[in-house]
Amino acid sequence: MPTQANLKDLPDLLTNETTAQTLSLSVSGLNKLRARDKQFPKPVRFGDSTSRAYFVRAEVAAYLAAKMAQRGEAA
Repeated sequence: MPTQANLKDLPDLLTNETTAQTLSLSVSGLNKLRARDKQFPKPVRFGDSTSRAYFVRAEVAAYLAAKMAQRGEAA
């Protein structure tokens, strides 16, 4: 069973809605991005494929940082 100490080590999870807001997208825009860019982090689900999807905040941040770095290289 998780203890309080273990719980603080768990990653922060974002819903589809929060992830979309973080990236200044609509939820449908986020879904299009996920379909178009296979590098986008995969969601975590606690059930079957119809269960709510969550994204790990650190993975979304790393994805965004990589995109920003690519932008600098392209300039």
